[in-house]
Amino acid sequence: MRVVRPRDRILIPVPAPEDRPGPDSGRGDAGPEGGAADVGAADVDAADDAEAGLDRILTVPNVITLMRLLCLPLYWYLLFGANNRVGAAVLLAVLGATDWIDGYIARNFNQVSNFGKSFDPTADRLLFFVGIVGIMVAQAAPLGLCIVVLVREVLVGGTTVIITAMGSKPVAVTWYGKAGTFSLMFAFPIFLGASADLAISPVLTVIAWGWAIPGVVLSYYAAFRYIPLWRVNLREARDRKAAEQATPA
Repeated sequence: MRVVRPRDRILIPVPAPEDRPGPDSGRGDAGPEGGAADVGAADVDAADDAEAGLDRILTVPNVITLMRLLCLPLYWYLLFGANNRVGAAVLLAVLGATDWIDGYIARNFNQVSNFGKSFDPTADRLLFFVGIVGIMVAQAAPLGLCIVVLVREVLVGGTTVIITAMGSKPVAVTWYGKAGTFSLMFAFPIFLGASADLAISPVLTVIAWGWAIPGVVLSYYAAFRYIPLWRVNLREARDRKAAEQATPA
């Protein structure tokens, strides 16, 4: 009988644990590395889809905002053409009350867009401005109140346009700004309705002041809170520009 010596033993290579075929072999997965690559690719695709979605213009919220803007000629017709102050007041109140609808749809139904982020506040400010100017022309609200509100809108709107042109990101509207605008968008239609010589006009005037005073306070407080945010955004814009200039082509 032949004695097997150690040097005669046949060494069978055993694959390392990471090289052994697992239960997922043959299904197109390449192990941990392949899975990470697949996940990474999926993340990139999702990010690309999200970025593409932000570039949309034709969205439901943007259409709603456009429809609200198209109601402005009707508002002026009711106020000056038909001399229907109550109808103009109701329309202006509806336009102000529906301001939240486009934002709600955008946030909850994946309808957010870069265009909408600028279009919606611009449209709101235009509605607000045109509505108050019409009320001033009709002498349907205290002139001093109208001037105070319009000065704030011109300052905030003008500053936003300037810093955006300088490359700064727009500052998101704060809760105080939204609450102030919401209050004023109720105050001015009520002032307009009170100017129609109704039996309840004195009551409506008191109610209008009840909305107007907190609206002015909140809107100016929000404007002052925007100042440091504008400074931060401008500094970030300058830093980005300096970094781009320092980077070799």
